[in-house]
Amino acid sequence: MKAISIRKAFALFLTTATIFATSSCASSQPGESKSPSGESASRQSSGEESSGDESSGDESAREQSSSPKKNLLMNNASAQALVESYGSFAEAHDAFTTTLARQENDSDAVPEPPEGLFDLVSYSSKVGDLAAYVSSDPGDGEKHPLIIWVVGGWGNGIDDFPWCYPAWDNDQTGSAFWQAGVLTMYPSFRGGNGNPGHYEALFGEVDDIVSAYEYAASLPYVDPDRIYLGGHSTGATRALLASEYTDKFRAVFCYGAVDEVKYHNNSQFTFDTENEDEFTMRSPIHWLDNVKSPTFLIEGRDGNSENLERMQQATDNENIHGYVIEGADHFSTLAPLTRLAAEKILADTGESCSISITQEELDAAMAREPEVPVPVMASRTIDWLGLTLSCPYVWVIDDSDEEETSLYSRYEDDNAWDMSMLYLSGFTLQGGGSLADLKGQLTEQGYEVTDTTVGGLPALDCIGSPQDDDGNSFYDRYVLVQDGDAFVSLDYIIHDSYMDEAVPLFQSILDSVTFGTAQ
Repeated sequence: MKAISIRKAFALFLTTATIFATSSCASSQPGESKSPSGESASRQSSGEESSGDESSGDESAREQSSSPKKNLLMNNASAQALVESYGSFAEAHDAFTTTLARQENDSDAVPEPPEGLFDLVSYSSKVGDLAAYVSSDPGDGEKHPLIIWVVGGWGNGIDDFPWCYPAWDNDQTGSAFWQAGVLTMYPSFRGGNGNPGHYEALFGEVDDIVSAYEYAASLPYVDPDRIYLGGHSTGATRALLASEYTDKFRAVFCYGAVDEVKYHNNSQFTFDTENEDEFTMRSPIHWLDNVKSPTFLIEGRDGNSENLERMQQATDNENIHGYVIEGADHFSTLAPLTRLAAEKILADTGESCSISITQEELDAAMAREPEVPVPVMASRTIDWLGLTLSCPYVWVIDDSDEEETSLYSRYEDDNAWDMSMLYLSGFTLQGGGSLADLKGQLTEQGYEVTDTTVGGLPALDCIGSPQDDDGNSFYDRYVLVQDGDAFVSLDYIIHDSYMDEAVPLFQSILDSVTFGTAQ
């Protein structure tokens, strides 16, 4: 009977699971893009790798001054002269023409977003139409707040990162906003995803953010007076520059922005690095007095906190609010504090922005227990089994085995979504048979067996705890469904260290199962 081949599949999985367990979380994924430096862009799209932050070794060569504002900025006479020659950053930015030493772009495809949750759109910009994800119309006839989230890293594209696993210690997805009910827009920029233009490393991308605002404000279900901006790392620096350029955003949240870009990741600079003005136009510290929207600078002590503190020293602008989070790094502030920002946005319903953040609120948010994330689910149909189910959006279907269909994540990160394996198969018993005939055999194989129903059909729910040769234990949930003379099996396997999240995940999959004959 099929139980033999099920165990064979399980044995194959143990070998695979061992490989997964020893793989690096930052390993390159199929189809992912490469950054200009050749480093993996990873599935957080253009996101930052958790092995490092936006700071580089050049930072140690920089004088760490605690001087007053004038001394901080007057140290760079060229930058000061440029700033003083214009009335505002917007005026200076619009008058300046950047010179690109390298013309770089990419043609990475934009994956289709989860239907009904986000739409793939194009928005007009100075260089042409650019791709973006934007929350779908809730359909309630109301106007809603929206945040534009700018992901970290130097790439200018978008991919499926918003729906990937939001690790509590490194959640670059921005998903806390739309999970809380705040509409969200993820724009790509010039040069990314086959967009017109080239990477401009913090210059033209500022114009693109403003263009994204104009698109969002035109949506009939978005409140144009409640459009916010947020970003992490390089995305935070882009967001801060945009806040210096325009006052259109109701509030801006910058997690880990830098002050002077010349000291950070200079291998990513596509512009003429011999021209000091190119750096000045991309460095937020010189233009802080131009910020008119409430702008919140947040960073962990072990991240780019010195950058934040220098910016605080460089301005007395009351619209800028800076917070260094003790005991945190460049990434660990994101999960708890984007949730706090989402709460603040939802409560900000007056005619003007009333958002304020206290240190006590930040401390309380950082002290929260990590939340168990709920994946975005996508409907999948397995035609040869007459079965439809919902599984995480990032899972793929493998039909390479004629006798078995496998579902698993396209990624291999260390979490329940990416470490799960689900095997689907169908069989009949020679001479006929029933679930009652199989129940005893499965019990003898060591399963804990209970009677249940799946998709309106009788089923056996079997739980086992097999081990591999190295003593690693696995959670094996084997569900056997009888549909007339045919049987369909769903075999879900994962290392038992992920059980807290895996058990409810598989249960949600199981609850979604329907069969053609049962519909």
